[in-house]
Amino acid sequence: MTSKAAYPLVDVFAGPGGLGEGFSSLIRGTKDACFRSVISVEQNEFAHKTLLLRHFLKNFKGSEPPDDYYNYLKGSISLEELYELHPKQKEHAERSAIRISLGPDNHERVRKLISDRLQKNKKWALVGGPPCQAYSLVGRSRMMGDPDFEKDARHFLYKEYLRIIFDHAPPVFVMENVKGLLSARVNGELVINRIVSDLTSPKDALGISSNGLGYRLFSLSEEELPGLGADPRMFLVRAEEFGVPQARHRMFIVGIRNDIDVRPGQLIPHKPPTLKQTIGNLPKIRSGISKGGDSYSKWRGEIEGLNLALVRKELNGHEFASDLAERMAIDLAKPLMALEKSSSIYPARPSFSHEVLDSIYDRDLPVLTSHESRSHMPSDLRRYAFAASFASVSGKSPKLSDFPGNLLPAHANVEDGRAGKMFSDRFRVQLPDQPSTTVTSHISKDGHYYIHYDPKQCRSLTVREAARLQTFPDNYHFEGPRTSQYHQVGNAVPPYLARQIAALIAEVLDQMKDEDA
Repeated sequence: MTSKAAYPLVDVFAGPGGLGEGFSSLIRGTKDACFRSVISVEQNEFAHKTLLLRHFLKNFKGSEPPDDYYNYLKGSISLEELYELHPKQKEHAERSAIRISLGPDNHERVRKLISDRLQKNKKWALVGGPPCQAYSLVGRSRMMGDPDFEKDARHFLYKEYLRIIFDHAPPVFVMENVKGLLSARVNGELVINRIVSDLTSPKDALGISSNGLGYRLFSLSEEELPGLGADPRMFLVRAEEFGVPQARHRMFIVGIRNDIDVRPGQLIPHKPPTLKQTIGNLPKIRSGISKGGDSYSKWRGEIEGLNLALVRKELNGHEFASDLAERMAIDLAKPLMALEKSSSIYPARPSFSHEVLDSIYDRDLPVLTSHESRSHMPSDLRRYAFAASFASVSGKSPKLSDFPGNLLPAHANVEDGRAGKMFSDRFRVQLPDQPSTTVTSHISKDGHYYIHYDPKQCRSLTVREAARLQTFPDNYHFEGPRTSQYHQVGNAVPPYLARQIAALIAEVLDQMKDEDA
């Protein structure tokens, strides 16, 4: 890339800033940013606080965090004191990171804000994805039978994105959403077909008089130009195929204005680091006990209450019975040192070399944040210990049919699960030598699908581990209570993937002729 001014970026439904982080981290040459975020819009209180803090950091020279930021992470100063020490950077952040709800009541305000931030720039990009809970497979399964499901406003929030396209005619946009779009229906119609049609011709979708605005839509992973009759699965991007240590499958639709004779390239496949390579060097910690008080000795007692002789007896005949009993005796032996529930010790740089790990690690970071375990019921602790040991022996996460009877949860549908009819993988171990499964917002509710592979730690993944699997830098601080932090991480776009997308969008803008702008 030749030396050019940074392209303005408009980021809506921004969440904690995963897409924006990826775009803003793309560098021309050795130091020049390729994109600058002129406005990011998010309505959630805690996600916006996270976004504001990140925009604050981007206003320092070279986007390098100042020492005061590290002092904030250490707890030496408060967030308010940090902002007071750097009022100019805070003021700029407040202009670019906006907390506002996108919707009809705020159309005009949002239009004016974006116009003001763009000024006279004609080469810029719009990115973002409408909230996706109503489209997700989990969300739809929970809402089945709800008579208001098809009236849920979240089905139509993409229209707010569409309105921004109509108002400002970006030369290029990227819209992201969940895989569930491929099968979601409203009033019998596939939602994805409606969205593709509407993005192709925004004026028709909004019922506004024609201004000639139209877009050609492209896939990031397929060379063929998708038309209205093309298979919408072409828009699916499997993040693990592009270096992200997580099997995250999302829809990415790139739109280029009809008057611009440029088409984007495709993402280049490459292998991700494994889960263990990504999080394995983080400090070992233990889970807590959610009921009846917590202490290390009580935690050890609950785990040691797992009757190995009974497990061996109940698993008699299972292909892994003998090896598993031996493995559990080793895994559950008392460790040499007591484990704490959290750790702020920042580890050395991972020995494994990978671009993802390079982008995560901060050599100047003095403290590790958000590496605190959650607490679980004593019975779940024993299930986690069994499940992690089972995975270390078999190389796969156990199904309910693999559990001994004395460790089965007391759920009404547990027998259906054992028969493979539903929720057979209620306890899912994240396997060390593979990418993780999809980190979703559901991680904020419980840890059963996110069990750490180390039986000695007997816990679910921490916010920091989830953030690493999402490729957020270790110095990326998530504001709000832990539940909100999990939610923010689970809903975000992996910055490492976003940076690869940014490179393709930058090439489109670079190739635009001045008369097209």
